[in-house]
Amino acid sequence: MLALLLAVAVPGHARNLYRYTNDKGVTVVDYRVPVEYAHMGYEVLSAEGVVLRVVPRSLTEEEKKVRNAEAELEAKARAEEERLREWDESLLLRYSTIEDIEAARERALGELRIRLSILKSNKRSLKHQVEGYQAQAADLERSGQQVDVARIRAIEDLQSEIESTERSIADRAREIEEVSAAYQRDIDRFEMLLEVVELRKTLLARQKREAEEAEYLVPRR
Repeated sequence: MLALLLAVAVPGHARNLYRYTNDKGVTVVDYRVPVEYAHMGYEVLSAEGVVLRVVPRSLTEEEKKVRNAEAELEAKARAEEERLREWDESLLLRYSTIEDIEAARERALGELRIRLSILKSNKRSLKHQVEGYQAQAADLERSGQQVDVARIRAIEDLQSEIESTERSIADRAREIEEVSAAYQRDIDRFEMLLEVVELRKTLLARQKREAEEAEYLVPRR
C-alpha cells in the first residue's frame, strides 16, 4: 500500500521527494523522512517520482563488525599481494638462476661465520686471561698474601666482557640461521617463478603449434 501524503505540486521550484517505510510496513512518500525512520533507509525521488538516490539502511552492530572484518581481510590480502609482487620483481632483478642465489647466500653466510669465529676466538682469549689472574690470586692466597683490589677488579671486568661476548656469539648464530632461512625462502620462491615461466613457454609453444596446424588445414584457393 502506498500512502502519498502530497499529491499536488508545491508552488515555486520543484523539491525532492523521499520514499520510506514506516513502522507499520507502509510505504510513504513525503518531502522529508522522520528521524525515527531514517535509519531504515529511504529513496530520494525527483519531483516526477524518478529515483535519484538510494540511502541504505543503517547497519546493525553485528553487521558493522562483519563489514569491518571483511575490510580488514581485504586490506591484508592487498598488502600480501603487494609484498609478493615486490618480492618477485626483486628476485627477477637480482638473480638469473638458482645458483646465483646460492652463491649470494654463501657470501653472506661466509662473512657472518668469520665474525662468529672472531668472537669465539676473543672469548677464548678472555677466558685465558681470567684463568691467569685467578691462578695469580690463588698463589697469593696460598702464600698468605691478600689478593689486591686491582687484580680482583680485572677478573670481574674480564668476566663481564666474556658475558657480553657470549651474547654477541648467540646473536651472530641466530643471525646465521635467519639469513640462511631467508635465502632458502628466496630459492623456493624463485623456483616457483621459474615453473611459471616454463609453463608460459610451453603454453605459448602449444598455441603457436595449434595456430600453424589450423592454418595448414585451411583450404587454399
